[in-house]
Amino acid sequence: MNLDLQPHRAIVFGASQGIGRATAQRLATQGAAVTAVARRQEALDSVVAELPDHGGQHVAISIDLDQTDTLIAELRQIVDEWGPHTIVVNNSGGPAAGPIFEANPDSFLEAMRRHLIANQVIAQAMVPGMKEATYGRIINVISTSVYEPIPNLGVSNATRGAVASWAKTLSKELGPFAITVNSVLPGFTDTERLGSLIKGRAEREGLSEQEVAATMLRLIPAGRFAAAEELAGVIAFLASPAGSYINGVCLPVDGGRLSSI
Repeated sequence: MNLDLQPHRAIVFGASQGIGRATAQRLATQGAAVTAVARRQEALDSVVAELPDHGGQHVAISIDLDQTDTLIAELRQIVDEWGPHTIVVNNSGGPAAGPIFEANPDSFLEAMRRHLIANQVIAQAMVPGMKEATYGRIINVISTSVYEPIPNLGVSNATRGAVASWAKTLSKELGPFAITVNSVLPGFTDTERLGSLIKGRAEREGLSEQEVAATMLRLIPAGRFAAAEELAGVIAFLASPAGSYINGVCLPVDGGRLSSI
């Protein structure tokens, strides 16, 4: 099984924490040069400092995905300075929790800009280099809500579904160029995002955070939350030559929680 990523450069968004940070570490361990992207430069610098040394080929770049015009210019600069990126990991923080009926319409626009629109801009910047290399991997970290909407995450549910449809459509268009487009659907994963959701639910329902966590754990046959590193391993496999014939899928990594087939 060929998992070697040594010839490749990967750009990982949301790399300052959680799944993004674990993914940057895993891709670098398998040989990729990593461009780590998030909003917090200091946190990114810490991530890059911990990556396996590849002769100074790792770089940390602060970018705000909400600023579309700036994003376009910054991606062009990244490609000009660091060359083609044959692996893209689209990963960013989810919208605020809340019922969909109560959501301000602007919150949908903000979420779509950060996820769907940003993904489109990133693809347009990176795919030409993938085509030239005849190798490309676009991997989107979204949510199990693609299959089963999650209560009280209305805006997120709608946005993640849009990203899944975008990815499936793009996979058809890019498949002939040896470029795959897949989506990883994390279940409950032990990250800051999960901690925030547990805290919010505890406050709404008048429960302790431990009680909320226990309720969530009862839904998971594996009986535990995922570690970010477990998601990173799946992403790294899809990014590798071994994943070359997997294209257009939404892959749950949820410990068996989903009831859908």
